[in-house]
Amino acid sequence: MADAAASGPITNRRVVGIAAPIVLSNATVPLVGIVDTGVIGQLGTAAPIGAVGLGSLVLTSVYWIFGFLRMGTVGLTSQAIGAANEAEADALLSRALMIGVAAGLALILLQGPFFGGVLWVSRGSAEVEALARDYMAVRILSAPAAIGVFGITGWLIAHERTRGVLAVQIWTNGVNMALSALFVLGLDWGVEGVALATVIAEWSGFALALWLCRAAFARPGWRDWPRVFDRVRLMRMAQVNTDILLRTLMLEAIFVSFMFYGTSLGDVTLAANQVLLQFLMFTAFALDGFAFSAEALVGSALGARRRAQLRRAAGLTSAWGAGTVVCLALAFALFGGAIIDLLTTAEDVRAAARGYLAWMVAAPILGCAAWMFDGIFIGATRTREMRNMMTVALAVYVAAVLVLVPLIGNHGLWAGLLLSFVTRGVTLGLKYPALEAGADAPPEAG
Repeated sequence: MADAAASGPITNRRVVGIAAPIVLSNATVPLVGIVDTGVIGQLGTAAPIGAVGLGSLVLTSVYWIFGFLRMGTVGLTSQAIGAANEAEADALLSRALMIGVAAGLALILLQGPFFGGVLWVSRGSAEVEALARDYMAVRILSAPAAIGVFGITGWLIAHERTRGVLAVQIWTNGVNMALSALFVLGLDWGVEGVALATVIAEWSGFALALWLCRAAFARPGWRDWPRVFDRVRLMRMAQVNTDILLRTLMLEAIFVSFMFYGTSLGDVTLAANQVLLQFLMFTAFALDGFAFSAEALVGSALGARRRAQLRRAAGLTSAWGAGTVVCLALAFALFGGAIIDLLTTAEDVRAAARGYLAWMVAAPILGCAAWMFDGIFIGATRTREMRNMMTVALAVYVAAVLVLVPLIGNHGLWAGLLLSFVTRGVTLGLKYPALEAGADAPPEAG
């Protein structure tokens, strides 16, 4: 059982054992969008493609905000595991599920004004808006499952069961792709068929995730309602999740403003930035595995009050992260031009993107500390520091963009983005000694 490893030595094999399934899981994510676009593109008109793209972007962005549920659950659960408090770890699964399902139901109930506001802002054609509304009206039915899976994913990562996370991802994406092809190409259900395929896939993935937690449901802790609804524990979970939510919203504000600001620099520059952002996405996918390893291992060490083990967890996962970003930087330097050519056939966009490729070579190196410290601080549930340092990073980004873009254009925009990464890494690094010292503090009552 993975829990038994919580008190064992932190080794390279253990770090990679957690990280590898996460990296493989991330690799499957883009396939769904590619298949959905390809399938709906067989209808022969532009409006359905735009509608699915718009509806999917809206719902995926909203669900992404609830990523705090995964991160908060990892930290709290891994600490409970480290403290050998199995009942609290199981109660956390129940709390995460209740939050996820309740949030999903709220989105279903509020879909009318929500969809209306989004479509008003998007200003698409009447046909695209109508089809997008049809798509979202069907797909929103799986919101409780899509958000609830975040909580289960965090719980599984805390137990170092990332192969289970990979299984859920592969199953969900596989069902989605197969049913999209069947419903659209075989049954001619159009946009609603793509949405229905996602609904079935997400609910079936949720069911599989619950099945993977069956050992917890065989124990009494998950239904120990006085513990599950304990006011102090609920307030602690609410505080952690709120801090992560605010941090996530500020991070999203940086990336959204980055794209919006790029619109003022011309269509070619905007397109080049979109191409180059795929380099950052690839970097994030690669580093997620080691950041998730840090979440589980640091949380477990802190829960067990083992300072030396916490230090080794932070150091070893960060070493793997550093090795990864060096490889990525070299790959981007050597093959970045070829990657750009694969992502676009527009010669003007290719040329523009190559002009900013140096920023992509620097990005993994400059962003490594931010990504890895995020994992370390999530595992330690030092979320207030994460929120506060993200506030500083956002301020640095805004100031840098306002000063540098008028001077050096798009280079200034990229400089501002990377400065926000560096700021997060440096400021969280300055807070790390206090985090490590926290392992010496007496544990909270279980």
